[in-house]
Amino acid sequence: MSTDFQKARADLGARLRELRVSGPLGPLTGPQLAQLLGWAHSKIYKLENGRQTATAADLQAWAEATGQPGAAEELRARLKSLESHIRSWRRQLASGHKPVQDNITAEHARSKTLRIWQNSLVTGMLQTPGYARAVFTRYAELMQSPRDTEDAVRARIQRQEGLYDPARQYKILMWEAALRARVCPLPVLAAQLDRLLSVIGLDTVELGIVPFTAPLKVPPGNGFWMYDERLVIVEDWHAELWLDDADNIATYARVWRTLRESAVFGTEAQRVIHEARRELDGQ
Repeated sequence: MSTDFQKARADLGARLRELRVSGPLGPLTGPQLAQLLGWAHSKIYKLENGRQTATAADLQAWAEATGQPGAAEELRARLKSLESHIRSWRRQLASGHKPVQDNITAEHARSKTLRIWQNSLVTGMLQTPGYARAVFTRYAELMQSPRDTEDAVRARIQRQEGLYDPARQYKILMWEAALRARVCPLPVLAAQLDRLLSVIGLDTVELGIVPFTAPLKVPPGNGFWMYDERLVIVEDWHAELWLDDADNIATYARVWRTLRESAVFGTEAQRVIHEARRELDGQ
């Protein structure tokens, strides 16, 4: 979890503490407020110390219990700002994967150049329906989220129409591990590798593969997506980070350029993909 996020959550906690001790009816202790709200005392402690993220309902209840209902709007604004950067999978996937895909499609539509780094999976922009189906199924199992797999697959595949739009550019880097990760049945993976071979040469796509044998100046960390120079989305197990400040965008641009130095393109990229593909034929 980012330092910026932790600071914002701590600041929100400090504001909650301030409301608790400065209410019009006098200060409340943590146990007193917990009793009023019907919460465990530990929840008061965690919220005030930035160890738990409040919900909008939590903030409304807090403002009312401390006798300051007018503060609820300010608290919700703080929460909205915090959540605009950290989007937990638990909340995003409450309605399934399709709404998440729709949000990403909206960002694609606003962008002319998309730079992608993917270290362990074939990026969604190049996935086959079978591969996408396997990935969505596994994540739904992991996150225990609603199963809307087919709707999510259709949304992801439809987004790939952008690959044929001459006004857009897709600069994609993948570690060789993404070619070999067996997150789907072997025939599906074979078809996926064939798909990668087919996009090399498209004038809108620059596909680079970082081979296992390539020297690396930085570790092949989490996958991320750069939308022009305005937004970076970084994926982690618990959440996505949506970063729109200049310093973070510049950092990820440097990471992407550094990883690109280790990549191969064109016929060399085809060779690495063919190698991974041939290994599947004998199994």
